[in-house]
Amino acid sequence: MFVDEVGCLALAFVLSALIGAERESKGKAAGLRTCTIVGLAAALFTLASKFGFLTWPGIQGHESTDPSRVAAQIVTGIGFIGGGVIFVNRRAGFIEGLTTAAILWLTAAVGMAAGAGLWHLALAATALHFLVCYGFPPLERWLSRKGMRQS
Repeated sequence: MFVDEVGCLALAFVLSALIGAERESKGKAAGLRTCTIVGLAAALFTLASKFGFLTWPGIQGHESTDPSRVAAQIVTGIGFIGGGVIFVNRRAGFIEGLTTAAILWLTAAVGMAAGAGLWHLALAATALHFLVCYGFPPLERWLSRKGMRQS
């Protein structure tokens, strides 16, 4: 079991670092280190929740309480961190940091999936992240141009 747990942490580390490297390459504040730490921490919390509380001391055969409670707290906690990276400039009429906040949320989810042993979901979500970050900007530009021509 030890090898599986370390493998889950390693997968979370690698996938979160890949997400962070993409953000770093774009000069975003939440880059390589932040994303790697978020994903790794989420995986560790998930593993600790899954295996760390299997029995209560002094009570024979008592299963742990619901491990999904920790997952819910990860979602809440990362929402708090994500909220801190969103800036609203009312005078200029724009919002910054929404994508960064969303990517931190995704990175935590990838870490949770890796920590839960759902490697295929963690890999798929990371691949889809790259599709969004590299495939969607040309699509957005195309849609924007198409909208401008019709105006």
